[in-house]
Amino acid sequence: MYYKLSARQILFIGLFSALLAAGAVFLIDRAINHLQPRGASSFTEAPPEGVSGITDPSVATDERNNIEVYKAISPGVVFITSITVTRDFFEIVERPAGTGTGSVIDLDGHILTNEHVVADARRLMVSFGGEKSYPATIVGKDPDTDLAVIKVNAPRELLKPVPFGDSDKLVVGQKVLAIGNPFGFDRTLTTGVISGLQRPIRSRPRPGAPNGTPIEGAIQTDASINPGNSGGPLLDSHGRMIGINSQILSPSGASAGVGFAVPVNIAKRVIPQLIRNGAVIRPKLGISLRNVRDIQARLPVSEGVVILGVDPNGSAGAAGLRGLESTDDGDIVLGDIITGINGEAVKDSDDLFRILDKYQIGDVIKVEVWRNNGRVTVPVKLLPERRGFLPR
Repeated sequence: MYYKLSARQILFIGLFSALLAAGAVFLIDRAINHLQPRGASSFTEAPPEGVSGITDPSVATDERNNIEVYKAISPGVVFITSITVTRDFFEIVERPAGTGTGSVIDLDGHILTNEHVVADARRLMVSFGGEKSYPATIVGKDPDTDLAVIKVNAPRELLKPVPFGDSDKLVVGQKVLAIGNPFGFDRTLTTGVISGLQRPIRSRPRPGAPNGTPIEGAIQTDASINPGNSGGPLLDSHGRMIGINSQILSPSGASAGVGFAVPVNIAKRVIPQLIRNGAVIRPKLGISLRNVRDIQARLPVSEGVVILGVDPNGSAGAAGLRGLESTDDGDIVLGDIITGINGEAVKDSDDLFRILDKYQIGDVIKVEVWRNNGRVTVPVKLLPERRGFLPR
Protein backbone atom coordinates (compact mmCIF):
# COMPACT_ATOMS: atom_id res chain seq x y z
CA MET A 1 0.00 0.00 0.00
CA TYR A 2 1.40 3.42 -0.97
CA TYR A 3 0.79 6.53 1.13
CA LYS A 4 0.26 9.39 -1.31
CA LEU A 5 0.54 12.98 -0.19
CA SER A 6 -1.64 15.89 -1.27
CA ALA A 7 -0.22 18.78 -3.29
CA ARG A 8 -0.39 21.05 -0.25
CA GLN A 9 1.41 18.49 1.91
CA ILE A 10 4.05 17.97 -0.79
CA LEU A 11 4.62 21.71 -1.03
CA PHE A 12 4.97 22.04 2.76
CA ILE A 13 7.41 19.17 3.04
CA GLY A 14 9.36 20.32 0.01
CA LEU A 15 9.73 23.87 1.32
CA PHE A 16 10.74 22.63 4.75
CA SER A 17 13.31 20.29 3.26
CA ALA A 18 14.77 23.05 1.11
CA LEU A 19 15.04 25.45 4.05
CA LEU A 20 16.59 22.76 6.21
CA ALA A 21 19.15 21.98 3.56
CA ALA A 22 20.00 25.64 3.05
CA GLY A 23 20.49 26.25 6.76
CA ALA A 24 22.44 23.13 7.67
CA VAL A 25 25.85 23.92 9.09
CA PHE A 26 28.65 21.39 9.13
CA LEU A 27 31.43 21.62 11.64
CA ILE A 28 33.25 18.49 10.53
CA ASP A 29 34.34 17.40 7.08
CA ARG A 30 37.38 15.23 7.50
CA ALA A 31 37.63 11.73 6.15
CA ILE A 32 38.82 9.36 8.84
CA ASN A 33 41.89 8.25 6.92
CA HIS A 34 43.08 11.84 6.65
CA LEU A 35 42.86 12.66 10.35
CA GLN A 36 46.18 13.29 12.01
CA PRO A 37 46.65 13.20 15.79
CA ARG A 38 47.42 16.53 17.40
CA GLY A 39 48.63 15.17 20.69
CA ALA A 40 47.00 13.04 23.32
CA SER A 41 45.59 13.94 26.69
CA SER A 42 46.87 12.11 29.73
CA PHE A 43 43.78 12.71 31.86
CA THR A 44 43.01 9.82 34.20
CA GLU A 45 40.38 8.72 36.64
CA ALA A 46 41.09 9.07 40.35
CA PRO A 47 42.89 6.02 41.75
CA PRO A 48 40.89 3.57 43.87
CA GLU A 49 42.68 4.70 47.02
CA GLY A 50 41.34 8.22 46.53
CA VAL A 51 42.70 11.70 45.92
CA SER A 52 45.76 12.76 47.88
CA GLY A 53 44.91 15.00 50.81
CA ILE A 54 41.25 13.98 51.08
CA THR A 55 40.24 11.82 54.02
CA ASP A 56 37.73 9.04 53.41
CA PRO A 57 34.42 10.94 53.65
CA SER A 58 32.89 8.15 55.72
CA VAL A 59 35.21 8.98 58.63
CA ALA A 60 35.46 12.77 58.19
CA THR A 61 33.07 15.51 59.25
CA ASP A 62 31.24 17.35 56.51
CA GLU A 63 33.17 20.53 57.28
CA ARG A 64 36.50 18.73 57.08
CA ASN A 65 35.50 17.13 53.79
CA ASN A 66 34.56 20.51 52.31
CA ILE A 67 37.89 22.00 53.36
CA GLU A 68 39.97 19.09 52.09
CA VAL A 69 38.21 18.80 48.72
CA TYR A 70 38.56 22.52 48.12
CA LYS A 71 42.23 22.58 49.15
CA ALA A 72 43.07 19.57 46.97
CA ILE A 73 41.08 20.47 43.84
CA SER A 74 40.79 24.27 43.62
CA PRO A 75 44.37 24.76 42.29
CA GLY A 76 43.25 22.91 39.15
CA VAL A 77 40.19 25.13 38.59
CA VAL A 78 40.81 28.16 36.38
CA PHE A 79 39.13 31.46 35.56
CA ILE A 80 38.54 31.90 31.80
CA THR A 81 38.01 35.31 30.22
CA SER A 82 36.68 35.40 26.67
CA ILE A 83 37.65 38.43 24.59
CA THR A 84 35.89 39.54 21.41
CA VAL A 85 36.49 42.32 18.93
CA THR A 86 34.10 45.22 18.30
CA ARG A 87 34.40 48.19 15.96
CA ASP A 88 33.49 51.75 16.79
CA PHE A 89 33.70 54.82 14.52
CA PHE A 90 37.45 55.11 14.82
CA GLU A 91 39.07 51.78 15.68
CA ILE A 92 38.75 48.10 16.40
CA VAL A 93 38.50 47.45 20.12
CA GLU A 94 38.91 44.22 22.09
CA ARG A 95 36.40 43.77 24.87
CA PRO A 96 35.77 41.07 27.49
CA ALA A 97 32.75 39.10 26.26
CA GLY A 98 32.25 36.95 29.31
CA THR A 99 33.83 34.76 31.92
CA GLY A 100 33.65 31.12 32.82
CA THR A 101 35.40 28.30 34.56
CA GLY A 102 37.55 25.38 33.46
CA SER A 103 39.36 22.37 34.88
CA VAL A 104 42.96 21.44 34.13
CA ILE A 105 42.91 17.86 32.81
CA ASP A 106 46.56 17.10 32.06
CA LEU A 107 50.12 18.38 32.37
CA ASP A 108 50.15 19.56 28.75
CA GLY A 109 47.93 22.50 29.67
CA HIS A 110 44.62 21.18 28.34
CA ILE A 111 41.58 22.62 30.11
CA LEU A 112 38.01 21.32 29.94
CA THR A 113 35.19 23.86 29.87
CA ASN A 114 31.82 24.56 28.25
CA GLU A 115 31.57 25.25 24.53
CA HIS A 116 29.36 28.25 25.19
CA VAL A 117 32.09 29.82 27.37
CA VAL A 118 34.54 30.03 24.44
CA ALA A 119 32.23 29.88 21.41
CA ASP A 120 32.57 33.50 20.30
CA ALA A 121 36.03 34.25 21.65
CA ARG A 122 38.65 36.07 19.58
CA ARG A 123 41.18 35.54 22.37
CA LEU A 124 41.20 33.68 25.68
CA MET A 125 42.98 34.45 28.92
CA VAL A 126 43.28 32.03 31.84
CA SER A 127 43.95 32.85 35.48
CA PHE A 128 45.03 30.40 38.16
CA GLY A 129 44.15 32.87 40.89
CA GLY A 130 45.54 36.32 41.51
CA GLU A 131 46.09 39.03 38.94
CA LYS A 132 48.34 37.23 36.45
CA SER A 133 46.70 35.67 33.39
CA TYR A 134 48.03 33.45 30.62
CA PRO A 135 46.97 33.22 26.97
CA ALA A 136 45.06 30.17 25.82
CA THR A 137 43.86 28.82 22.49
CA ILE A 138 40.86 26.72 21.53
CA VAL A 139 41.83 23.12 20.80
CA GLY A 140 38.39 21.76 20.00
CA LYS A 141 34.68 22.43 20.50
CA ASP A 142 31.61 20.22 20.53
CA PRO A 143 28.38 22.26 20.51
CA ASP A 144 26.25 19.11 20.74
CA THR A 145 27.50 18.36 24.27
CA ASP A 146 28.42 21.95 25.20
CA LEU A 147 32.00 20.88 25.87
CA ALA A 148 35.29 22.37 24.72
CA VAL A 149 38.99 21.91 25.33
CA ILE A 150 41.39 24.83 25.39
CA LYS A 151 45.15 24.87 25.96
CA VAL A 152 46.91 27.38 28.18
CA ASN A 153 50.47 28.56 27.84
CA ALA A 154 51.39 28.57 31.53
CA PRO A 155 54.23 27.26 33.71
CA ARG A 156 53.99 23.53 34.27
CA GLU A 157 54.04 23.93 38.04
CA LEU A 158 50.66 25.66 37.87
CA LEU A 159 49.00 22.70 36.16
CA LYS A 160 47.15 20.62 38.75
CA PRO A 161 44.87 18.15 36.90
CA VAL A 162 41.43 17.53 38.36
CA PRO A 163 40.83 13.75 38.68
CA PHE A 164 37.88 12.15 36.90
CA GLY A 165 35.17 10.07 38.53
CA ASP A 166 32.40 7.90 37.10
CA SER A 167 29.05 9.58 36.43
CA ASP A 168 27.37 6.23 35.74
CA LYS A 169 27.60 5.35 39.45
CA LEU A 170 25.84 8.41 40.85
CA VAL A 171 22.76 8.27 43.07
CA VAL A 172 20.23 10.93 43.97
CA GLY A 173 20.99 12.39 47.39
CA GLN A 174 24.76 12.05 47.39
CA LYS A 175 26.83 15.07 48.28
CA VAL A 176 28.39 17.21 45.55
CA LEU A 177 30.63 20.26 45.51
CA ALA A 178 31.05 22.89 42.80
CA ILE A 179 34.06 25.15 42.33
CA GLY A 180 33.78 28.05 39.91
CA ASN A 181 33.90 31.77 39.30
CA PRO A 182 30.35 33.09 39.76
CA PHE A 183 30.04 36.79 38.93
CA GLY A 184 33.84 36.98 38.74
CA PHE A 185 34.51 35.73 42.28
CA ASP A 186 37.26 33.25 41.51
CA ARG A 187 37.38 29.75 42.97
CA THR A 188 34.12 29.95 44.87
CA LEU A 189 32.99 26.74 46.61
CA THR A 190 29.33 25.74 46.87
CA THR A 191 27.90 22.47 48.12
CA GLY A 192 24.69 20.51 47.77
CA VAL A 193 23.36 17.16 46.67
CA ILE A 194 22.42 15.44 43.46
CA SER A 195 18.76 16.36 43.03
CA GLY A 196 18.08 14.23 39.97
CA LEU A 197 19.66 12.17 37.21
CA GLN A 198 18.98 11.68 33.51
CA ARG A 199 17.51 15.16 33.16
CA PRO A 200 16.78 16.42 29.64
CA ILE A 201 18.68 19.60 28.77
CA ARG A 202 19.75 21.07 25.44
CA SER A 203 22.84 22.65 24.03
CA ARG A 204 22.63 26.30 22.99
CA PRO A 205 20.66 27.09 19.81
CA ARG A 206 22.73 27.70 16.70
CA PRO A 207 22.38 27.56 12.89
CA GLY A 208 21.43 24.06 11.85
CA ALA A 209 20.14 23.29 15.36
CA PRO A 210 17.80 26.19 16.23
CA ASN A 211 16.47 24.36 19.28
CA GLY A 212 19.85 23.01 20.33
CA THR A 213 20.50 19.29 20.61
CA PRO A 214 19.60 17.06 23.56
CA ILE A 215 22.43 16.38 26.00
CA GLU A 216 22.24 12.86 27.32
CA GLY A 217 21.56 12.20 31.02
CA ALA A 218 22.33 15.57 32.65
CA ILE A 219 22.93 15.76 36.42
CA GLN A 220 20.62 18.04 38.41
CA THR A 221 22.00 19.62 41.58
CA ASP A 222 20.97 22.16 44.19
CA ALA A 223 24.56 23.32 44.70
CA SER A 224 24.51 27.02 43.83
CA ILE A 225 25.53 27.61 40.20
CA ASN A 226 25.52 31.13 38.80
CA PRO A 227 26.78 32.95 35.70
CA GLY A 228 30.54 32.37 35.66
CA ASN A 229 30.28 28.83 37.04
CA SER A 230 29.82 27.45 33.53
CA GLY A 231 32.51 24.95 32.59
CA GLY A 232 33.61 24.29 36.16
CA PRO A 233 33.74 20.91 37.88
CA LEU A 234 30.96 19.28 39.84
CA LEU A 235 32.76 17.04 42.33
CA ASP A 236 31.89 14.15 44.59
CA SER A 237 33.00 14.02 48.22
CA HIS A 238 36.18 12.16 47.18
CA GLY A 239 37.24 15.15 45.04
CA ARG A 240 36.55 13.47 41.70
CA MET A 241 34.96 15.38 38.83
CA ILE A 242 31.59 13.81 38.07
CA GLY A 243 30.13 16.57 35.90
CA ILE A 244 30.77 19.86 34.11
CA ASN A 245 28.46 22.63 35.33
CA SER A 246 26.58 23.94 32.32
CA GLN A 247 23.15 25.44 32.92
CA ILE A 248 20.75 26.84 35.49
CA LEU A 249 16.98 27.02 35.49
CA SER A 250 16.02 30.40 36.87
CA PRO A 251 13.54 33.16 35.94
CA SER A 252 15.96 35.73 37.42
CA GLY A 253 19.10 34.39 35.74
CA ALA A 254 20.71 33.61 39.11
CA SER A 255 20.79 30.45 41.18
CA ALA A 256 17.42 29.07 42.19
CA GLY A 257 18.70 25.71 43.37
CA VAL A 258 18.21 24.02 40.00
CA GLY A 259 21.47 23.58 38.15
CA PHE A 260 22.57 21.07 35.55
CA ALA A 261 25.89 19.47 34.75
CA VAL A 262 27.05 17.45 31.75
CA PRO A 263 28.05 13.97 33.00
CA VAL A 264 31.81 13.46 33.08
CA ASN A 265 31.52 10.16 31.22
CA ILE A 266 30.35 12.13 28.18
CA ALA A 267 33.46 14.28 28.54
CA LYS A 268 35.63 11.16 28.64
CA ARG A 269 34.21 10.18 25.26
CA VAL A 270 34.55 13.64 23.77
CA ILE A 271 37.92 14.90 25.05
CA PRO A 272 40.20 12.56 23.05
CA GLN A 273 38.52 13.55 19.78
CA LEU A 274 38.59 17.25 20.62
CA ILE A 275 42.32 17.07 21.28
CA ARG A 276 43.04 14.85 18.29
CA ASN A 277 40.66 16.28 15.69
CA GLY A 278 39.45 19.63 16.98
CA ALA A 279 35.88 18.37 16.82
CA VAL A 280 33.80 15.27 17.49
CA ILE A 281 33.30 13.16 14.40
CA ARG A 282 29.93 11.50 14.79
CA PRO A 283 28.37 8.90 12.55
CA LYS A 284 25.60 10.25 10.36
CA LEU A 285 22.73 8.57 8.57
CA GLY A 286 22.91 11.09 5.73
CA ILE A 287 19.22 11.93 5.58
CA SER A 288 16.95 14.95 5.65
CA LEU A 289 14.10 14.32 8.05
CA ARG A 290 10.89 15.50 9.63
CA ASN A 291 9.13 14.31 12.79
CA VAL A 292 5.93 12.37 12.14
CA ARG A 293 4.00 14.49 14.61
CA ASP A 294 4.97 17.67 12.75
CA ILE A 295 3.49 16.58 9.41
CA GLN A 296 -0.15 17.44 8.86
CA ALA A 297 -0.96 14.30 6.93
CA ARG A 298 -2.42 10.86 7.59
CA LEU A 299 0.54 8.58 8.15
CA PRO A 300 0.66 4.89 9.03
CA VAL A 301 2.39 5.49 12.40
CA SER A 302 1.89 8.15 15.06
CA GLU A 303 5.54 8.50 16.10
CA GLY A 304 8.86 8.33 14.31
CA VAL A 305 11.04 10.22 11.85
CA VAL A 306 10.06 10.57 8.20
CA ILE A 307 12.97 10.35 5.76
CA LEU A 308 12.52 13.19 3.26
CA GLY A 309 15.71 12.66 1.29
CA VAL A 310 18.71 10.34 1.30
CA ASP A 311 22.32 11.07 0.45
CA PRO A 312 23.18 8.21 -1.96
CA ASN A 313 26.76 8.19 -0.65
CA GLY A 314 25.82 8.26 3.04
CA SER A 315 25.04 5.57 5.59
CA ALA A 316 21.32 5.42 4.82
CA GLY A 317 21.81 5.50 1.05
CA ALA A 318 24.36 2.70 1.13
CA ALA A 319 21.97 0.58 3.21
CA GLY A 320 18.98 1.16 0.95
CA LEU A 321 16.86 3.40 3.16
CA ARG A 322 14.34 5.39 1.14
CA GLY A 323 13.15 8.97 1.08
CA LEU A 324 10.19 10.55 -0.69
CA GLU A 325 9.83 9.23 -4.25
CA SER A 326 7.96 10.31 -7.35
CA THR A 327 5.87 7.79 -9.31
CA ASP A 328 5.53 7.68 -13.10
CA ASP A 329 2.19 9.52 -12.92
CA GLY A 330 3.67 12.34 -10.85
CA ASP A 331 2.45 11.32 -7.39
CA ILE A 332 4.76 11.68 -4.39
CA VAL A 333 5.05 8.45 -2.40
CA LEU A 334 6.10 8.30 1.21
CA GLY A 335 9.44 6.63 1.87
CA ASP A 336 10.72 5.05 5.09
CA ILE A 337 9.73 6.16 8.57
CA ILE A 338 12.35 5.37 11.23
CA THR A 339 10.69 4.00 14.37
CA GLY A 340 13.60 2.39 16.20
CA ILE A 341 17.32 1.66 16.32
CA ASN A 342 18.73 -1.50 17.91
CA GLY A 343 15.53 -2.05 19.85
CA GLU A 344 15.25 1.53 21.17
CA ALA A 345 12.17 3.47 20.12
CA VAL A 346 12.69 6.53 17.91
CA LYS A 347 9.74 8.83 18.57
CA ASP A 348 11.33 11.96 17.11
CA SER A 349 14.60 13.48 15.95
CA ASP A 350 15.77 13.99 19.55
CA ASP A 351 15.64 10.23 20.07
CA LEU A 352 17.49 9.72 16.79
CA PHE A 353 20.31 12.10 17.77
CA ARG A 354 20.58 10.64 21.27
CA ILE A 355 20.78 7.05 20.09
CA LEU A 356 23.22 7.71 17.25
CA ASP A 357 25.56 9.49 19.66
CA LYS A 358 26.16 6.16 21.43
CA TYR A 359 27.78 4.61 18.36
CA GLN A 360 31.02 5.02 16.48
CA ILE A 361 31.84 5.29 12.82
CA GLY A 362 32.04 1.78 11.43
CA ASP A 363 29.41 0.33 13.78
CA VAL A 364 26.49 -1.54 12.21
CA ILE A 365 23.10 -0.70 13.66
CA LYS A 366 19.67 -2.19 12.99
CA VAL A 367 17.30 0.56 11.87
CA GLU A 368 13.63 -0.28 12.20
CA VAL A 369 11.44 1.45 9.62
CA TRP A 370 7.85 1.46 8.45
CA ARG A 371 7.93 0.80 4.72
CA ASN A 372 4.87 0.50 2.49
CA ASN A 373 2.60 -1.72 4.57
CA GLY A 374 4.76 -3.09 7.36
CA ARG A 375 7.84 -2.91 9.53
CA VAL A 376 11.27 -3.69 8.12
CA THR A 377 14.66 -3.88 9.87
CA VAL A 378 17.60 -2.61 7.82
CA PRO A 379 21.25 -3.07 8.86
CA VAL A 380 23.12 0.22 8.44
CA LYS A 381 26.87 0.70 8.63
CA LEU A 382 27.58 4.12 10.11
CA LEU A 383 29.75 6.43 8.02
CA PRO A 384 31.13 9.92 8.71
CA GLU A 385 29.18 12.89 7.43
CA ARG A 386 30.26 14.54 4.20
CA ARG A 387 29.90 18.10 2.93
CA GLY A 388 26.87 18.89 0.84
CA PHE A 389 24.11 17.01 2.63
CA LEU A 390 22.17 17.16 5.88
CA PRO A 391 23.70 16.31 9.26
CA ARG A 392 21.58 13.31 10.27
